[in-house]
Amino acid sequence: QTQLVESGGGSVQAGGSLRLSCVASGVIANRYCIGWFRQAPGKEREGVAVINSDGTTSYEDSVKGRFTISRDNAKNTLYLQMNSLKPEDTGMYSCAAGPFRGCMSARYIAYWGQGTQVTVSS
Repeated sequence: QTQLVESGGGSVQAGGSLRLSCVASGVIANRYCIGWFRQAPGKEREGVAVINSDGTTSYEDSVKGRFTISRDNAKNTLYLQMNSLKPEDTGMYSCAAGPFRGCMSARYIAYWGQGTQVTVSS
């Protein structure tokens, strides 16, 4: 059974940092493109950062230079280090996985986590 379980969300002031974690289990471990999506109130869900099984990464333009995605294959865990957070980073962050490289679009996602809330205040 494939499962994605996130942790690490919370509330922080602008300029602060948070680290999200996602423990992946089941068939996706180490073999799928896996990453983070977010959805703010009233907005569509968008891909934030993804990492392929070979370690290559993709980022949404607004987070480049501030967010870093990484994966620890031995622990089946995905991380998102978020620095210099801005109020517009606020949203529900979900761990997601799909079988295709560069899975930055929700249409390519096969599995979703429950999500963890990130709130950045100004």
